[in-house]
Amino acid sequence: MEETYTSRNFIEEAIDRDLKEGHYDHVQTRFPPEPNGYLHIGHAKAICIDFGMSEKYNGTCNLRFDDTNPTKEDTEYVDAIMEDIRWLGFKWDKVLYASDYFDAIYEAAVTLIKKGKAFVCDLSADEIRQYRGTLKEPGKNSPYRERSVEENLDLFTRMTNGEFPDGSKVLRAKIDMASPNLNMRDPVIYRILRAHHHRTGDKWCVYPMYDFAHPISDTVEGVTHSLCSLEFEDHRPLYDWVLREVGYKHPSRQIEFARMNLNYTITSKRRSLRLVNDGIVSGWDDPRMSTLCGMRRRGYTPESIRDFCERIGVAKSNSVIDFAMLEACIRDDLNKTAPRAMAVIDPIKLVVDNYPEDLVETFEVEVNPEDPSMGMRTIEFSKYLYIEREDFREEAPNKYKRMVPGREIRLKGAYYVTATGCEKDEDGNITVVHCDYAPDSRGGDTEDKRKVKGTIHFVSAAHAIDAEIRLYDRLFNVENPSDETGVESFLDNVNPDNMIVMGNAKLESGLAGAKPGDKFQFMRQGYFCMDRESTPEKMVFNRTVGLKDAWARMNKRA
Repeated sequence: MEETYTSRNFIEEAIDRDLKEGHYDHVQTRFPPEPNGYLHIGHAKAICIDFGMSEKYNGTCNLRFDDTNPTKEDTEYVDAIMEDIRWLGFKWDKVLYASDYFDAIYEAAVTLIKKGKAFVCDLSADEIRQYRGTLKEPGKNSPYRERSVEENLDLFTRMTNGEFPDGSKVLRAKIDMASPNLNMRDPVIYRILRAHHHRTGDKWCVYPMYDFAHPISDTVEGVTHSLCSLEFEDHRPLYDWVLREVGYKHPSRQIEFARMNLNYTITSKRRSLRLVNDGIVSGWDDPRMSTLCGMRRRGYTPESIRDFCERIGVAKSNSVIDFAMLEACIRDDLNKTAPRAMAVIDPIKLVVDNYPEDLVETFEVEVNPEDPSMGMRTIEFSKYLYIEREDFREEAPNKYKRMVPGREIRLKGAYYVTATGCEKDEDGNITVVHCDYAPDSRGGDTEDKRKVKGTIHFVSAAHAIDAEIRLYDRLFNVENPSDETGVESFLDNVNPDNMIVMGNAKLESGLAGAKPGDKFQFMRQGYFCMDRESTPEKMVFNRTVGLKDAWARMNKRA
């Protein structure tokens, strides 16, 4: 019997070894976001890894909010994070908070003080940085480093009781100021901060630093494998030091993986906030944003994002992923699932002169040719139609296969027509195109099987639905918009054509029952999603992605 081989990434290999060697008898992970902003596409990879590993090993994965910095956190973000994870299709075992462990973290700090492994330091933040040294030069010991255990315990208690002003003292781990790893040079593990916490209120005026709270939260919670992105690799020695010195018998294990870096976008919360505050986008869920709520509003599906993360895989070194791969994933998904519809985005009138004035015909066409089970839909045909402005030319080059006077073409699913002329306004703009239809071509074919050079879509004027179409493109016009010095410069890389609004679009009547979030392939145009700003008077649709990669074509021409 032929054996099957399943490829395993380095995280799975590490977990397999830990289980085999008896370090753990189960797998428990966690996804630990800080509730200070909205999740973005980069977080999707971490979510898929954290929850995916627990699913693969029949383990558990908790959602644990890292709420150790009360000045930046809000329940608004907690709710948004939970909604995004549910939308991606994952379920957590428990919802927990780092603040659940504040008592345990505090006791761990006291343990380190009693062991002579932590001390209260009076240096200012600037002085601590000056004493730290550089990558090439060792740091200097704080003048307060040799305080006695008794003095440190007394000072830390008084810090906790609120006797000292914010920033006047910190608690630091006592490790090694000559360590080649700057994170091990007596890092700050507690600071004084008078701020109202969204869960603990005003109970605490001292808060643990992330690098101290995180390993303790993991281990007290029972996390076996703490999976995190590659920037925490240099923090792992501190993670392990904390757990070892506090004395935990079954410490968690940290494993790092490469971040998702996507070109033509930014995933920095600070820069994303700048986009919002400067009015470049309308909010965190603007369809041009890389936030999951923005991508959801634009029409991305959870299946496409999970497929994207699966295609990227799990790597040990950082790399930049082409935005086109993400767009390919949503095209593949919507091609299979999205109903087809006809929408004229930039309309001009088409009058079929030899068609009866009062006749309306209906045609049955497939909802989605990729999925016959979706059935058929009905479109109307009448004397007065709308077509795309770009689908008619009085004169056109040889490769132009649409409507030109004297050329017979196909109106999708209906009849062959031949343009006979056009009307123009006083500025010379075409306003109406005239044509004749071939009665023997009903359904888009003829008995003599004659061929036509082109096919265009249309909408019956009497049955058309008014709509606004928002043509979104990439928000930035350079591959790495953040690769600049200074906070202003990345805004100079905003793509000026990132959104074009077409306010006079016409849709086929079958879209009358569409609801916000519904997705369609507008034939020859791309994939679109109905926006939450739609009204009964005017629908609003966002372009999720074009049918083809327009950027690749532009680069090829360049």
